[in-house]
Parts: sequence; C-alpha cells; structure tokens
Amino acid sequence: MLEFLYSASFLYYFMTYITELEQGDRVRLVDFGSTQTQYRRKLLSLGVTRGVEFLVVRKAPLGCPIQIEVRGTSLTLRKEEASQLLLERV
Repeated sequence: MLEFLYSASFLYYFMTYITELEQGDRVRLVDFGSTQTQYRRKLLSLGVTRGVEFLVVRKAPLGCPIQIEVRGTSLTLRKEEASQLLLERV
C-alpha cells in the first residue's frame, strides 16, 4: 500500500495544469480531474480523450481562452473549465 501511495504522489509531482502552459507546449491528457460531467462529455465528443496529445497553439494575454490542436483539429478552451485537467508534458 505504501508503494502505491508513493507512486501516486510521485506521478502527481510531474503533472501540470493547462493554466501553466505556454505557446508551443506539447502535453498528454492524463485525467479529467474533477471536471463537470457535461464538460467531460463535450471534450470526449471533440476527440479529447485520456492519453491524447495536444499542442498549445495560442494563449490569450489574460490566459483565457487557450487554443489547442488535437488530432488535427483546432479547439479553444476556457481557462475556468479546463483548469481541472491533469496533463503531462511530452
């Protein structure tokens, strides 16, 4: 059990949030975190699934919205909604 707790905390050490990303960063979606069910369904319908890699194309001066490219499609995400996504830098 201790090994699992250590590995889980170790994993979260390398996680990042969408608010910490800059233009040109490439990340992989690890988990949806505590996002609302409706928002999660919306992302899934747009091809944003666990394990998918995406590129931060552009970020507005105040950080909202953030334009990403996923599977050849350009999407914009609101900072407030996407801030719960757990990401891993690639």
